[in-house]
Amino acid sequence: MDESNKTERTTGQRMLLLVGSIGPLGHMPASGTVAVLVAGVPLAYLMRTTLPPWAYWVVTVLFALASIWLHDNGDRLLGEKDSRKLVWDELAGFFVATGIMPLTWPMFVMAFFAERIIDIVKVPPANWIEKKWPGGWGVVGDDLVAGGYVLGLLWLVEKFGPGWLSGI
Repeated sequence: MDESNKTERTTGQRMLLLVGSIGPLGHMPASGTVAVLVAGVPLAYLMRTTLPPWAYWVVTVLFALASIWLHDNGDRLLGEKDSRKLVWDELAGFFVATGIMPLTWPMFVMAFFAERIIDIVKVPPANWIEKKWPGGWGVVGDDLVAGGYVLGLLWLVEKFGPGWLSGI
């Protein structure tokens, strides 16, 4: 939908786009990276420090499902596939990436950079999922795969890397 049709949106549609972009974050350059840094890192840390592990994963799954719905509807409103303005997919992937790692700042920094790089590169099967799965499923699915890769990488770093990274 072009800018001239913006006034035709309902209040609910405007709210969906506002929430999906996390306010101004989705409108910034490198919006996905900015959203993960400004919202994803603090939210993941808050969830990891306040929720038991099972609740963290329940919230992560529910957030991923909400992200699929939001991206499906938001992309349709914007007339785009995987609009850079909608950033919930990036957060869903980051929540997966940080699900089991030790709560140290070196690990969060590593999680941030690794997740962004793996998400941007679209390591298979993420590239296939993004192209083949319909709507929000493909948009969010590739980020969940990237988060899964980082989850595994951080587990390996925790088990076999230098102790200062994981606080051992």
